[in-house]
Amino acid sequence: MLHSVTTMGQPLDAVLARATQGLSAPDRALARALVSQALRQLPGIDATIDSATERPLPEDSRARQALRVALAGRYCLDTPPHAVVATTLPLLEGGPRRLAHGVLSTIFRTVQALPAPALPDGVQARWADAWGETVAASAALMLADIPPTDLRLADPARTADYKTQLGATSLFPGHLRLPDGADISELPGFTAGDWWVQDAAAQLAVPLLGDVAGKNILDLCAAPGGKTMQLAAAGAHVTAVDMSASRLKRLRENLKRTGLSATVVTADALLWAPDAPFDAILLDAPCSATGTFRRHPEVLLRGGGAVLTRLAALQSALLARASGWLKPGGTLVCAVCSLEREEAPPAPPAVLAPYPVTVDELPAGLLPTAEGYVRTLPGLWRESGGADGFQIARYRRRP
Repeated sequence: MLHSVTTMGQPLDAVLARATQGLSAPDRALARALVSQALRQLPGIDATIDSATERPLPEDSRARQALRVALAGRYCLDTPPHAVVATTLPLLEGGPRRLAHGVLSTIFRTVQALPAPALPDGVQARWADAWGETVAASAALMLADIPPTDLRLADPARTADYKTQLGATSLFPGHLRLPDGADISELPGFTAGDWWVQDAAAQLAVPLLGDVAGKNILDLCAAPGGKTMQLAAAGAHVTAVDMSASRLKRLRENLKRTGLSATVVTADALLWAPDAPFDAILLDAPCSATGTFRRHPEVLLRGGGAVLTRLAALQSALLARASGWLKPGGTLVCAVCSLEREEAPPAPPAVLAPYPVTVDELPAGLLPTAEGYVRTLPGLWRESGGADGFQIARYRRRP
């Protein structure tokens, strides 16, 4: 799994689904925890490994991957040293088992803890340059924390009620943050479909469309569907478009559980076109997803440069295309779960005018930027558990 993520560039969730078929739920959870923690602590783990070898092991070698998993188990999950050795050496059958045993013995004898969490060098430089050293330092600290689980209520008026039932906290109406260790499927309201899992920052885009009740709304690049359900719960007639059939399957399942409805379309937004314009559009554009690094630490290993340039061009193309499907005077919100400056809100086409977000539209602790954008950076709500990184802009169709 770790090799597939770090060397092949595959998403952890997809790798996990393939690699853990047939395993029990506890074993699947352990596998995910080991790989996730190895990814969170990768710079420190690699530095520790290199301190115990005469020559650095190749980045993609099986020995380095096995040692990464071993140190994640020992120092992040508190697995006893003898158990780490006993489960690591069989991973190197026919390979450098003696080397691995020697490295682990040296490390366990001399190292009490891993170095402080750190961003990969390239990410550290980009984020410090874009948002400042304080934000980059906050992001590194967040790598040490398992992110909390956030819920979105279909009916925000029930926030106080469910806050009590679930022992949760809340950052704003409709949002709940669960205590550690909660079993989602066993909680009150799951079977009834009263809520769904959705990060706090991801919940901010839909309210910027205003009152959507009875309106025809397009949710573009909609899967896995959190924002679609927010719109439907607010009374909108939603058309949800995404090119991923597998991710739309999850959206349909969530709609069924929550009793909400939407017209779901499997299509490439650059090729698809609607029959009629919409009152409002939400574009959750494809991006690097680096804002989700707390939950998906593998995104920190994805390249910058040309990759970010390509994604920014795609976001601009989607925004230009979607702007033609909006009624005059209609609102379009464009969001990306990215912390990359290259993926800041794109310049709108001429048909769209900036529609700045005001402070009274945002939860306490969050201010719009000088341009009227919404940007959730590492450090926001840190004392309450933090939030994903998002950049959100709002536009209005000119008459």
